[in-house]
Amino acid sequence: MRRHLLLAWLLASTPLAFALLPSSAYPAQSASLHISFTPYIPGQSTNVGFDVDIDAPAGHVPPPLTELDLHYPSDLGLAVSGLGLATCAQPTLEALGTEGCPADSFMGRGSALAEIPVGPEIIQETASVTILRAPEEQGHIAMLFNVDGETPVNAEVVFSGVLLPALLPTDESIDIRVPLVEGLPGSPDVAVVKLDAAFGPRGLIYYEHIHGRLVPYTPRGILLPNHCPHGGFHFTANLAFLDGTNTTARAAVPCPRDRPRGHPGV
Repeated sequence: MRRHLLLAWLLASTPLAFALLPSSAYPAQSASLHISFTPYIPGQSTNVGFDVDIDAPAGHVPPPLTELDLHYPSDLGLAVSGLGLATCAQPTLEALGTEGCPADSFMGRGSALAEIPVGPEIIQETASVTILRAPEEQGHIAMLFNVDGETPVNAEVVFSGVLLPALLPTDESIDIRVPLVEGLPGSPDVAVVKLDAAFGPRGLIYYEHIHGRLVPYTPRGILLPNHCPHGGFHFTANLAFLDGTNTTARAAVPCPRDRPRGHPGV
C-alpha cells in the first residue's frame, strides 16, 4: 500500500524536514466545528454529521494533526446504535481495502481535504473517508478510519479511534489518533484542513440470516432522545498538532423550533 502523500485528516512532512523547522515556523491555527442531525426528528434514528475545519493565516498551512478528541452527549447512544455489528481488523483493511471488510462493520462515510504548499502555491488534496468498526481495545469500542486519496495523488491511509467515557456522566468522546505520514520526497509539509464525516445508516446496507437466507436491511442508526436538553446538544472537538500546539472548537445543535407550548422539550 502506498503511503505517499497523506490524506484525509492526517498529513505530515518527512521527519527530517519537520525536525529542521521550529514550532514558530507555523502561525497559530484555529478550528471550527459544525454538527448536523439528518433527519432531525426527536425519538427517531438519525445520521450525526461532524465537520471540522482547521484554519491558518493566509498563505500558510497548519502543522500536521496528531489527535482529534470529539466529545458528544452520551444520550445519543452511539454504542447502542446498531452500527458496527461486525468488526474489521486493521491488517485486513490495509491488505484488502474496504472491500475485504464485512458489510456490517461499516459505520459511516465522509471526506477530507488537505493543503500542500508547493513553492508559492498551495495545492489541495482530496480524500474519501470510510468509518468501520474494529475489534475492541481494552474493553472499549474501537473503529478504523480508512482515508483514500482521490486527486491529485492516489494514496490510502488507515488510522484508529476509540470510544471512551468522558469525565462528565453526560458526556462521551471519540479519541482519534492520527499517525504521521511521509510526504513526497523533499516536499514541504502537508496538512489536513477539513474533515466532513457522518455516523449513521445513510448509504449502508447490512445483512442478516433469516430462514437460511441473507436478507439486506438498513441499520437503525443513532437514536435521538424524545426530549431535547436545555440549550440543545453540545459538542466539543479538541485538536492536537505535531508542533505541540492545541486548539478547541465547540458547536451546538439547537432544539427544534416547532416545540409544542408547555412541553419540556422535544
